Amino acid sequence: MKLSTPRWWYVREGAPAPVTRILLKPVSWIWAAVTARKIARAVPVDPGVPVICVGNLTVGGTGKTPVVRELLRRLPNAHGLSRGYGGSEPGPLRVDARVQSAREVGDEPLMLAGEAPIWIARDRVAGAQAAAKAGAKVIVMDDGHQNPSLKKTLTFVVVDGETRDDIWPLGDGSVFPAGPLREPLAVGLARADAVILMLPADLAEPDPALIRALISKPILVARLDPAAPPPPGPQVGFAGIGMPWKVERALKAAGCDLVDFANFPDHFAYDEATLKMLADRAEQFGAGLVTTEKDWVRLPAAWRERVHAWPVRAVFEDEAVLRRMLAPFG
Repeated sequence: MKLSTPRWWYVREGAPAPVTRILLKPVSWIWAAVTARKIARAVPVDPGVPVICVGNLTVGGTGKTPVVRELLRRLPNAHGLSRGYGGSEPGPLRVDARVQSAREVGDEPLMLAGEAPIWIARDRVAGAQAAAKAGAKVIVMDDGHQNPSLKKTLTFVVVDGETRDDIWPLGDGSVFPAGPLREPLAVGLARADAVILMLPADLAEPDPALIRALISKPILVARLDPAAPPPPGPQVGFAGIGMPWKVERALKAAGCDLVDFANFPDHFAYDEATLKMLADRAEQFGAGLVTTEKDWVRLPAAWRERVHAWPVRAVFEDEAVLRRMLAPFG
């Protein structure tokens, strides 16, 4: 969704924005009912190969795409499948990062295309069938926990594990747009096989209360760790993802000399005026520009040489459990 998720969704004490919450509640009930009806009426299609779904229980960034990248890295003959959100191409189409842009295929597929064969398709069944025909032995689907069209062999749901500063990643239990959940928590968990609890690199342990909220399913703890150090010297950072403030915090935790940071909506399309504004701001500080890999692939080619892409990767704490779950697929 093209938004920066509001922080009041995640505040567990003090009930901020009470009037807004009340006004949005009826809309959230409709959203949940439509999602439930769609899932109940669907007849999932078997594409002929196993499908591993990496999905979300909430709207906004949880570290889902780095998990997809890690699974693709571990599984031989795996192909990725994405809706291609933000791209103009309907698919089914195999992504070629050499000739396609984020405007055509979406930022996340373009970012993943260097790891494994990646397909985009608004029709997930057609995309999975195209991947299988092209030789995929297993399909790793980026998002789609609430999309019932494909038969799933294994489903992970990725949950943000950051609970500092009175932040509660599941909100007060409200469904979008009154809260961050895509569907009621118990309903979404019931269809999952396991939870991947994604912690920031500098958080020592998951919150026991969050573990208790998710304990109905096996929980794998993972962390978003820097895959490389931040660029040296002062930097102006920017990000257009679901929770851009998490990028700011992660850069600082990794030792970046961050002198300023700009937030943009998720999947933001950077234009020349915006990038010139950021460059001027960096010049004022004698600083460089740094952003996420997902943002970097959305930049015009001429700007990529001027902006540092800071990579992160999903690192699992219990390797044995993950290997055991993935063993049937490779």
